[in-house]
Amino acid sequence: MSTGGPDLFVICKNCGSEVSPYITECPYCGNRLRKRAPKIDRAGRVTERVRRRPSAPSLPRLRRGEIPGIRAESRPRATILLVALGLVGCLLWRSGLVSLAQVGIDYARPGTHWWRLFTAPFSYVNTGYAAVTLATIAVYGWLLERRHGPLAVIALFALGGFGGTLAATALYSFPYVLGACGAALAMVVAWALPDLIDLRAGGEIEGDLLGTAVVAAVVALLPLAAVGASWPAEGIGLLSGLAVGVPLARAGAR
Repeated sequence: MSTGGPDLFVICKNCGSEVSPYITECPYCGNRLRKRAPKIDRAGRVTERVRRRPSAPSLPRLRRGEIPGIRAESRPRATILLVALGLVGCLLWRSGLVSLAQVGIDYARPGTHWWRLFTAPFSYVNTGYAAVTLATIAVYGWLLERRHGPLAVIALFALGGFGGTLAATALYSFPYVLGACGAALAMVVAWALPDLIDLRAGGEIEGDLLGTAVVAAVVALLPLAAVGASWPAEGIGLLSGLAVGVPLARAGAR
């Protein structure tokens, strides 16, 4: 090869023959050497440039106030915290570090330890009960937090979870009151209300109301199969979802 000039030949990888660098196929074996012949300038040098593949277009994260009426994208911190506390409460009982009597509310002595009102919604003795409740809170809490912010999720959990536990303790005689089935149902109802209002008004909706109805039915029927779930808690959850969801739906419509 000459210094600074083009290659005098290239080696075919198939047959090993020396061939011209300006052809696309080997004349001896027909092997494809390159897709197309290179561009040559007057001095005999290759002038083509390597083309880089353009990067895939991507949109930046939505900033606060960038589009009126749409919240900035952020992590659902409130939802993550509530689900994490539920998982911790379930694991603590399963591991034997705490007993059911230490975290649940005993109907025979409901006022003995008032602080259990705040630990009972995060405690589960039934794995299926925990899975259904926490999965529902994770999905619909995340959707609500994207739409309305963390305060709406916290308010729904406080009314449906803590309020439902208090109602179950006061109105029914259960061995123990556990879990946050009321909070899960409250979030499902609050999320579905805007679509239900639009559907009643004859508008088009984007949410999956059929799937939401199935989830709501499963959560509502938990007292039939899960220890700690109660009908009063479900009723308070339904009322909480309506009480919080209607103002949120009207605010979103405005």
